[in-house]
Amino acid sequence: MSAEILQTFVVSSNKLKYMARPVRFNLIEKDTSDRGINQVMMPEGHMGEGFFATSLDKVVGLARKNSMWPLPFATSCCGIEFMATMGSHYDLSRFGSERVGFSPRQCDLLMVMGTIAKKMAPVLRQVYLQMAEPRWVMAVGACASSGGIFDTYSVLQGIDQVIPVDVYVPGCPPRPEAIIDGVLKIQDLVQDESLRRRNGDQYKALMEGYGIQ
Repeated sequence: MSAEILQTFVVSSNKLKYMARPVRFNLIEKDTSDRGINQVMMPEGHMGEGFFATSLDKVVGLARKNSMWPLPFATSCCGIEFMATMGSHYDLSRFGSERVGFSPRQCDLLMVMGTIAKKMAPVLRQVYLQMAEPRWVMAVGACASSGGIFDTYSVLQGIDQVIPVDVYVPGCPPRPEAIIDGVLKIQDLVQDESLRRRNGDQYKALMEGYGIQ
């Protein structure tokens, strides 16, 4: 190997070594030294010498938030962006969502990505009904949220016509950062949700509006 080629290789390696990655999540270190934790935010409660007391709903919300099992329902290009989100560059597993499942009975987060035709709507609804409570839904991309550019007789103009949606992620298609932001919004909803919400009159009325008992 000549000296010029070797020098070029060394310079290129140094540039790659110090190249900044575009990921901007979890780069700001939080001061948690007084609370003795580094990974997960501690719920509100009372701390004493050798004990910590909090409410049950906060503990359950914290556990649910950091152990989401997503079910990707991908039909078009937004699914490719989700694949990039699951890759090592963006690494969705940092937020406890690396267990992607395709069995509705074992998942609690339905991620609908792509165009949903009206013939596909009953299938999507059946998948949602097979998921156990508590369950959440995220519409990823313009097509799943509102039909997108396909304002035609054959395309469902938003999945909220057949199932309830918790978080909408805009974009055509949305970047992996937007999908991660949507997952973080879902986590906020999961953590703050009351254990009695699913048995409340408001939630039952919402389900009855979709014909779900």
